[in-house]
Amino acid sequence: MPVLERRPRYEQGMNFAAVLRDTQGHRDDLPPPPEFDAPAADLAERARRALYEVSDPEFPISLVDLGLIYGVEADEVAGVVTVSVTFTATACPCMDFIKWDVRERLLEEPDIEEVRIEIVWDPPWTTARIPERGRDILRASGVAV
Repeated sequence: MPVLERRPRYEQGMNFAAVLRDTQGHRDDLPPPPEFDAPAADLAERARRALYEVSDPEFPISLVDLGLIYGVEADEVAGVVTVSVTFTATACPCMDFIKWDVRERLLEEPDIEEVRIEIVWDPPWTTARIPERGRDILRASGVAV
């Protein structure tokens, strides 16, 4: 019997773009990003604002509105953005999908050449990290928070 390689599905040719279209309709179901009073001050802020268009696969809510984005840093000269993200559980089955979606969305932004994703487990995510906007979105979807 041949030995099977254990690689993440995305390395085996999983078409996450097709999954996104089929399950989320190209982010059409997400509430629009908040209205901002001024343009983004820098590349990190532009990237953070773009993450309002990356949804949690289970709910029509952005990663930012769910409190999963712990930080965004940018090297403006190199065009490198580093996103610190957590998940609702250490065994989240959607980790690869979410990382892929974050990377794909940010690479659509001008001046972003590379996206680095750091997984953060401390402090652990709890519902207390959901900002008020996120709570309002979840309540409107019928989710008690």
